[in-house]
Amino acid sequence: MTGRRTMRILFLHNHFPGHYQHVAAALAANPRNQVVFITRGRTGSIPGVDKRVFTPARSADQPTHHYVRPFEDAVLHGQAVYRLCERLKREGFVPDLICSHAGFGPSLFIKDAFPDSPLLGYFEWFYHAKGSDADYLDGPVSADDACRIRSRNASIMMELANCDWGLCPTVFQRGQFPPAFQNKLTLMHDGIDTDFFSPKPGAPMVLPGLDLSGAGEIVTYATRGMEPYRGFPQFMRAADILLKQRPDLHIVVGGDDTVSYSRLPPRGRTYKQMLLEELPELANHPRLHFVGPLDYPVYRDMLRATDVHVYLTVPFVLSWSILEALSTGCLVVGADNAAVREVIDPGTNGLLVDFFSPDDIALKIASGLDRRAAMETIRLAARQRVIERFALKDLLPRHLQLIRHLAGSAEPAEEHHLQLAASA
Repeated sequence: MTGRRTMRILFLHNHFPGHYQHVAAALAANPRNQVVFITRGRTGSIPGVDKRVFTPARSADQPTHHYVRPFEDAVLHGQAVYRLCERLKREGFVPDLICSHAGFGPSLFIKDAFPDSPLLGYFEWFYHAKGSDADYLDGPVSADDACRIRSRNASIMMELANCDWGLCPTVFQRGQFPPAFQNKLTLMHDGIDTDFFSPKPGAPMVLPGLDLSGAGEIVTYATRGMEPYRGFPQFMRAADILLKQRPDLHIVVGGDDTVSYSRLPPRGRTYKQMLLEELPELANHPRLHFVGPLDYPVYRDMLRATDVHVYLTVPFVLSWSILEALSTGCLVVGADNAAVREVIDPGTNGLLVDFFSPDDIALKIASGLDRRAAMETIRLAARQRVIERFALKDLLPRHLQLIRHLAGSAEPAEEHHLQLAASA
C-alpha cells in the first residue's frame, strides 16, 4: 500500500471480523489509511481498525407477518447502522469505499448516509424454494414456505440494486443469484491461508484436555453448529456404525451444539441431544470426543493429525472448513452435491458420498482408513487444489486491487489485473 493515496474504508459485518479479517487487517496496516468497522460483534479487535458496535432498537415484532420478519429485522439493522453513520459524519469521517456483507441489513440505508461513497457488497446466498438447500432434506416445501423463502430475498435484492459492485465466493453460490445480477458479481473467495493451514506429517492428535497421540485411527468432523444443514444426523449415524466395526477408531467432533441455518429443533432440545437419544451407545462413548469450538491453531492441529475428515452439507454456502481441511492435506469425505463438487473431484482430491446414506458415509470413511498409504496422492492433490484456486496470498492482492479501484486509488498499471478479476 506504500505510496498510494490515503483511503477511508468502512466495513459492515454483523459478526466481527467475518469475511473481512484479512483485507481489513491489510488496509489497516498502512497508517495512512483510516479503517472503520461497524458490527454487532463486541469481541475481537484488529490493530489499526476503529471498531464501532451497533445495536438494533428492537427485534422483529411477533405480530409482523412471518414472511416479512427477516426483512423487518434487516431494516432494524440498517436503521441502527444509519444512526451510527450519522455520528461518523459528525466526526468528519466519509468513506472512500464501503464494504458490506449482504443479507442481514447493515447496508440497506448506507447509500442514504453516504450517497457519494461506492458500495462493494459481499453476497453469499440467494434463496430458492426449489433446487437448492430448501427442498434438499425433506423434499418439496409447502406453498407457505415457498412464499416465505421468496420473501427472504427482499433485503438482498435491495442490496444488489444499491451496490456499485459485488463479490461472490464460489461459482455455485453465484449461480443462485438472478441472471440479471450475476454480471455484477465478481467471483472471488475470501482466501485460505495455505501457509498456516499446511500439512505436518506425523503430527500427534493432542488437543486441550484430549491426548490421542496413541490412537490407531482418527476421523474428524468440524462444524459451526451441529445441525441437519451440515449433515450432523447422518454423520452421527455413520459414527455409530464405524465405532462398532473399528476398535482402534477415535472420532473427534469440533463445533457448537447450536443451529445456524437449519429449522430449529423442538423447544428446549438440540440436535446433538436428539441423536444421542436415538443412538444411546454413543452417549458417553469413550472413543467419541466432542471438543467444542476450537481456536484456529488448535483446530489446525486437529486437522494435521486427521486420517479422514468428513464434510457434509446440503447445497448451500460452502464452509471455510472444507477448504482449510483440503489445504492441510486431509483426506476429505464430502457430500456429493453441486456445492462440494466445485472443490472436490471424486478420486482425485477427495471422496464423495451420498449425503443421505450413513452406510455409504461409513463405507467411504472405512475405505480411506484402510487405504491410507494409497490415499497420499489424493491428499497432495487436495492441498494443490486450494493453492491453485483459493490461496489467500493470491486472492488478497486481487481484493485490494478492486478496493483501490472502486475507491478511486488504483494506479494505471493495476487496471489490467482489475479487469481480469472482474471477469473471473
